[in-house]
Amino acid sequence: MQVSTSLSDALERYLDLTSEQMKVTASNMANVDTPGYKTQGFDFEAEFARQMQSTVLSGDANVAQVQDVDGLVSRPDGNNVSMDRESMQLAKTQLQFRLGVELLKHEYSGVMSAIHAEAK
Repeated sequence: MQVSTSLSDALERYLDLTSEQMKVTASNMANVDTPGYKTQGFDFEAEFARQMQSTVLSGDANVAQVQDVDGLVSRPDGNNVSMDRESMQLAKTQLQFRLGVELLKHEYSGVMSAIHAEAK
């Protein structure tokens, strides 16, 4: 039996997006010394809103649309990855992930309380 609510479904998408953001940031950090590499990213809020508006997402529609980040300063080798920017992005994403987990724990705690109250 699967227990899900509209909030838990939204939180699942939120956590999936934070995981995707962490992967993108890790990829950027891993390529800090790759000549010509351009920083990748996506607009988290816009992507979350897009996914929430879609009632059924499957396959590629559930994946964030990653693209080059504009407006960053490039080094002479063409690479524009900034470890300071990526570190800040990683810290922000970790906080978002922890928030999502706490909200999901709270949601399931409410469901468990309802189940236990029904069993009494």
